Amino acid sequence: MTGQTDTQGPVTTVYKVSGMSCGHCEGAVSGEISQIPGVSAVKAVASSGEVTVVSAAPLDEEAVRAAVDEAGFELTGKA
Repeated sequence: MTGQTDTQGPVTTVYKVSGMSCGHCEGAVSGEISQIPGVSAVKAVASSGEVTVVSAAPLDEEAVRAAVDEAGFELTGKA
């Protein structure tokens, strides 16, 4: 133990998503990912293809992939 407590702050993860081209795309991806339990914020940026997700704990990447697929896009990995 290093003396740190088990409580940790929010986790921020940036994912790469292909296929987003507009604000509607950003909204679709954000809406699906925001339904994953523990997610507190999502910001999708079509121009960079990046989606920043803030969650209470690290997310299962397959859950994120499924949400992105549901929105009609492809998760290509973490940025």
